[in-house]
Amino acid sequence: MVKIIKNQNKKLYQCGECGFKYAEKEIAERCQVWCKKHKSCNLEIIKYAEKTNEKK
Repeated sequence: MVKIIKNQNKKLYQCGECGFKYAEKEIAERCQVWCKKHKSCNLEIIKYAEKTNEKK
């Protein structure tokens, strides 16, 4: 399930599998489907990931 995150007055959508965050829900959903199916990340999808200042 894609999770909605508020970050610096921006709404981001987080992939429920790998945790990458995206500005568009559709891309986060594509990321999640890929991650779940292939157990890996797709470089063509994660290039749209948003950079955040959060520490892990």
